[in-house]
Amino acid sequence: MFDSLTDRLSQAFKKIRGQARLDESNIQDGLREVRLALLEADVNFKVVKDFVDRVKERALGQDVLKSLTPGQQVVKIVHEGLVELLGGEQTGIQTAGVKPLVIMVVGLQGSGKTTSAAKLSVWLRKQKLVPYLVPADVYRPAAIDQLQTLAKQIGVPAYPSEPGMNPVDICRDALVKAAEAGCNAVLLDTAGRLHIDEPLMEELSAIKAACRPREILFVADAMTGQDAVTVAQSFNERLDVSGVILTKMDGDARGGAALSIKSVTGKPVKFVGVGEKISDLELFHPDRAASRILGMGDMLTLIEKAQGEFDAEESQRMAEKMAKAQFDFEDFREQMRKIKKLGSLEGLLKLIPGMGGVVQKLAEAKDHEKDLARTEAIISSMTMKERRQPKLLNPSRKERIARGSGVTVAEVNALVKNFEQMSKMMSQVMGGKKGKGMPKMPKGMKMPAGMPAMPGGMPGMPGAPGMPGGMPGMPGEGGEGGPRKLSKKTLAERKKKKLKKKQRQKR
Repeated sequence: MFDSLTDRLSQAFKKIRGQARLDESNIQDGLREVRLALLEADVNFKVVKDFVDRVKERALGQDVLKSLTPGQQVVKIVHEGLVELLGGEQTGIQTAGVKPLVIMVVGLQGSGKTTSAAKLSVWLRKQKLVPYLVPADVYRPAAIDQLQTLAKQIGVPAYPSEPGMNPVDICRDALVKAAEAGCNAVLLDTAGRLHIDEPLMEELSAIKAACRPREILFVADAMTGQDAVTVAQSFNERLDVSGVILTKMDGDARGGAALSIKSVTGKPVKFVGVGEKISDLELFHPDRAASRILGMGDMLTLIEKAQGEFDAEESQRMAEKMAKAQFDFEDFREQMRKIKKLGSLEGLLKLIPGMGGVVQKLAEAKDHEKDLARTEAIISSMTMKERRQPKLLNPSRKERIARGSGVTVAEVNALVKNFEQMSKMMSQVMGGKKGKGMPKMPKGMKMPAGMPAMPGGMPGMPGAPGMPGGMPGMPGEGGEGGPRKLSKKTLAERKKKKLKKKQRQKR
């Protein structure tokens, strides 16, 4: 969602690079571009003005840190400002305390309230709570059926609402039914309404008075930009909402709502919807969002995603197989499928610092997802014995596999060759022939439990955590034929530099 804003801010920071000191002139030039970038992202103009003024005040008069260039110093200041703009600290839902935890979901029609209520129940279940869904939208056709269907899909009990019932009575009675069912978290899915619809707004006030919810979450469609902020402010004045859920954050919205809503309403963004799946609801972390906006990646989110899919014991088993050079095509395919569950390749790469260039190449290539599907099709066309013992792949078997997967024999050969190179590399890195074991982590850092032990990364993406290496046809350094060969001239220059370095050390 923040792609265009990220590009514009990157251009803005280029204007102040190469300066020995930050002064009013180069700061003014850089912040002019920042201001335009934020306005184009549909951020509230008052919010933009206050933000730029704060950044300018912090930047002026500061000497550049010895380890930073002026551009990096401004990025640091802007990052701190963005974190503050987005809400400062992450604020989720306090699940401890008085039970039941009653959550009231409000918002406009079509903003995604019903789906968000179901997603939120899945999140609450992960927090060891027992959720109970309450369809209180008696006005929209099939709204009750939609929530009850979602409840069955995720295995959560739901109140048996009927279209002719009173929403206040539904919510009041649902608290009793939830207690009888042993549920300690109740989600009230109210009907969508305009903030100027007085009778329906009165209905929300009545539900609030009857059920006394601990959380009132306003669901806003990120695609509506500043309109979402304006409506959120109206709902907040009437109900005193506790937070905001921003939906459709995976779309091409410009991001203005996310950047403005805290400053305008004073209420934090608590959750963001990042996809259509029921599991696609994430806690909103202002610091991580700021890092993504500035192209710094978001490794913590990537690690959390990986931990949700990869088991620690399984990761250890895979690491042992790699170290013994026993990693086969069946393991490779299984890892590929798990990685696909984490999201699109481009989305994952955006979370890795320094991968902006690779993401751009992927966007230009356009067919990278087809390449991944083709790779999986080739492996799936092998028999289990062939996947477990790749050495069995003779010319006749490869020809059969090519026919079965709809590719050429050359493509099958390329995959097998890349796989052999990857296996050899993994064996060496993880303690195979050289016996050196895993490379040491930087001081103070630890590999989190549950992270998949996949060192290589995709071709052109060395070291990308959790991604199997050796996939053919990906743009970058590796490509289909494995690592590219250096020219004689480059090798000679490197040898010359090493020699000079040794001479300096002797002196």
